[in-house]
Amino acid sequence: MIDWKRIENDVQDILEQPGDLDTKLEKVCRYLKENVEHYDWVGFYFVDPHKKDELVLGPYAGDPTIHTRIKFGEGICGQAAVTKKVFIVDDVSKEDNYLACSPDVKSEIVVPIFKNGEIKGELDIDSHTQSAFTEKDRHILENIAAMISKLL
Repeated sequence: MIDWKRIENDVQDILEQPGDLDTKLEKVCRYLKENVEHYDWVGFYFVDPHKKDELVLGPYAGDPTIHTRIKFGEGICGQAAVTKKVFIVDDVSKEDNYLACSPDVKSEIVVPIFKNGEIKGELDIDSHTQSAFTEKDRHILENIAAMISKLL
């Protein structure tokens, strides 16, 4: 059983440590990947300040990805950027607009990060388990996104 309160508290502790934002976000990615069994790839995408319709890969933990830039509307991350909504995909093989990072990925959750009502980035998590993400994942990840938005 996952101790979600501990996860949330530990992430808060990481974010309160001294250091630059990228280092903190990298630690958050590693922590989540190592402590939540069904999180196989954890990463951040941020809106490119020079191209407001593109996401740029930030810190992540997991296998390397070729998707270092994603246009708004492309894939699950791009759809979440356009709609400004959380996306939970139980079976990525059923998605027409899915950008495959690995054949092992079965499900995905993307949680937008907002600052002053504007989308600034996303927390993207892939799982090798189909239908891996629940409303509890969503709730905790939205809380983590809110913590991160305070640092932006």
